[in-house]
Amino acid sequence: MASWWSGNKLRLVQNNLRETDANLDVDLLIGDLEKLAANVLMMNAGGIVAFYPTKLEYHYRAEGQQKDLLKEAIDKAHAAGLKFIARFDFSKAHESIYNKQPDWFYRTKEGKEVNYHGIVHTCINGYYQREYSLKLISEVISQYEVDGIFFNMFGYQTHDYSGYDYGICFCDSCKSRFREWSGGLELPLSESLEDPVYRKYKEFQDATTKEMLDRIHDLVKSSNKDIAISTYNEHKVDIVRKESNTDNRRPHPVWLYSASENVKSLEDAWEDKLISNCCINAIDLVHRFTAVSKHEMNIRLKESLASGSGLDFCIIGVFEDYPDRENLPTVANIFQYHKEHEQYYGNFLSVADVALIKPGGAARKSLKEYSGIFKMLKEQHILFDVIHQNNLKIMQQRHSLEKVGRYRIVIVPDIAEFSAEDLLLLEALFNEGVQLLSTGRSFTEGEANVSFLQRVFDVLPKEVQIYERDAAYLQTSDKTLFKHFLERDWIFLKGAFQQLEFGPSTTKQLPFITPSTFGPPERASGHGISGESFGAAIRSNGLYSSDRSGIGSLNSVGVREADGSSAHSRGAVYLPWQAGELYYKYGYADHKHVVLDILDDMASARLKLTTNAPQNVEVFFNRLDAHTYILHLLNLSGFNGTTYFEPVPIYDLEISLHDIGDCKLLDILTPSVIANFTTINGNTAIQLPELKDFAAIVIKVKASI
Repeated sequence: MASWWSGNKLRLVQNNLRETDANLDVDLLIGDLEKLAANVLMMNAGGIVAFYPTKLEYHYRAEGQQKDLLKEAIDKAHAAGLKFIARFDFSKAHESIYNKQPDWFYRTKEGKEVNYHGIVHTCINGYYQREYSLKLISEVISQYEVDGIFFNMFGYQTHDYSGYDYGICFCDSCKSRFREWSGGLELPLSESLEDPVYRKYKEFQDATTKEMLDRIHDLVKSSNKDIAISTYNEHKVDIVRKESNTDNRRPHPVWLYSASENVKSLEDAWEDKLISNCCINAIDLVHRFTAVSKHEMNIRLKESLASGSGLDFCIIGVFEDYPDRENLPTVANIFQYHKEHEQYYGNFLSVADVALIKPGGAARKSLKEYSGIFKMLKEQHILFDVIHQNNLKIMQQRHSLEKVGRYRIVIVPDIAEFSAEDLLLLEALFNEGVQLLSTGRSFTEGEANVSFLQRVFDVLPKEVQIYERDAAYLQTSDKTLFKHFLERDWIFLKGAFQQLEFGPSTTKQLPFITPSTFGPPERASGHGISGESFGAAIRSNGLYSSDRSGIGSLNSVGVREADGSSAHSRGAVYLPWQAGELYYKYGYADHKHVVLDILDDMASARLKLTTNAPQNVEVFFNRLDAHTYILHLLNLSGFNGTTYFEPVPIYDLEISLHDIGDCKLLDILTPSVIANFTTINGNTAIQLPELKDFAAIVIKVKASI
């Protein structure tokens, strides 16, 4: 029998309770949830504060609580047809517990505890989290009919709620466990990935976090297999939680694709996980009672939906005294839309033949290169999947080479090191005809990676490398390749740039323009074109089709042609600089267009989807079954870089679908949308006279009717 969450139909609302909510009006809350068309309630159970009459000595119960709130909430949620997920937070505990058991808690390097307004930080290696938390879980799941449990801030937490970072934990438990695990090493004194001890410590963090999740999984599933386990980690959980949120302390640029990226980075790679992307109402932790713009909330929820997630929304406290209610009608409308059309959601199948690898582990020190390329692909309407680096090994173990091998191009965004198993998978894909596009300093850490770099890309990094040179450029001399640069010969370069040794099978492109003086104006001269340093190494076996329908002209990449002709052309392109990070940070189109022109050259078969939609329309296209597809269009024109407004209507859109067979309109799920269909010889054109906000269109292949 399938689990209750396996259909991926969640419309989840989280009421993140305060201690003062311990006697809340449950009937009123359930009524508010029904108005929102929710089908899952997540509410606090225990950890920092117990919202039920706990019998455990070291579990602080909400002060002044006069009833068993947890039982009442569960019973009334179930009576209203809602599932109930119990929320725990073991990252901290009440100071009264610290006063009794100080050895259970986190310690700074100086041996100090962290007490934040009476709540003290715990440690995943301390007794409270390792042992006592299991008693708390057991007490709840044995006495209450919960449908799921969620853990907030699971793992290694070093920041307080004001954002201050206290560094790694130096409690006695951490010292002894790391010493035993590492074969005698002491905890690292620096947090630099250049420090081999710190790199070992990061492996220790991963191993001990997974071990704790193993123990939680065994405890919960031995009690009831139909209790969903959820947290922000993918290991041994059923529902992976992510968050679209904001923080006033974050540097710009504002990340427009938060919900899309959160969902794609899990949904595209893990077959046995459900993603629930929580859209946080508050603008940040400090200002929990003021919400983000309703237009931003609209984008987050619809990106989640169109990318393959259910719906997930969170506020602090309860609705009756919440001071910012402006977003609630938007949330209710989208939740109601999902309720009415949920038969089409929850089981999207990808039709993309481009994959973007998301850095994981130590490689995740920066995601700017990955994010910049993600943004490029989204803006250009290229259909792509995201494969998390941490999941490559799992995919290989599950014999998923055929699934991964359907991609025509795999993009590696500045990932310096892969495991030996990952390298074997990538090389097998390359040998099967999958093309690789790599940027930055990918494959440069460790002998195995450098050897892979030479075998696959036929390049080697020189010992002397170029870093952070002012007034440097790359020359777009080959205008047949770089079609966006007919009137622009140089593009500016910042950041790390590698000098490479090129093998005989590579073509050198983008000559390096050597820096010169740039001021005063009278001295702005003296640049030279290098004959040794280049910004692109292109290796190809010459099997590219002469009939290329390019990305630059057609705007997107689709799936491989049925007969596979010209799609198996082997190629590998290496850009030894960070085009994605430059685009993410500065937004100049040159860096995007270099990548798109190279992708255009690599994309040798007909594209699945092409469109005249502007870059501020986000396009989603997925398969529902062998003969049914769903198309979503989301108007992002209301975003100006920092502020969200109502989107401006966009007119005369056309989306062309190629080689999926003659199609007919099955259903328009958004009633304000008009769509006209023309289909000839397996190619379907869909015209939308106007896109105000959001369109959802279900398409059926005629031959199956």
